Amino acid sequence: MPELTVTRNDDASRYEIHSDGTLAGFADFERRPGEIRFTHTEVDHAFQGRGLAGVLAADALADAVASGGTIVPYCPYIAKYLKTHEVAGAEVRWPNAG
Repeated sequence: MPELTVTRNDDASRYEIHSDGTLAGFADFERRPGEIRFTHTEVDHAFQGRGLAGVLAADALADAVASGGTIVPYCPYIAKYLKTHEVAGAEVRWPNAG
């Protein structure tokens, strides 16, 4: 089983997931006063089908909750994750669909 680590890369404004030290995917975010906007999530084709996106989303959202602020899911994957998983302490503001 590969070692998975999720870290926040503030310089690149994204959370990164590494599999045995290799960058396997990321979730882009934008910090705004009082909120964190998730804008895009991507897992490298070589790592797809292993559940890494779910691990990345869970860890990124847990960190976002811990750092404070409202989560705004513009990324379809993060929005779907929030609708199907409990994220303890998360305050979510859904972006307008129009």
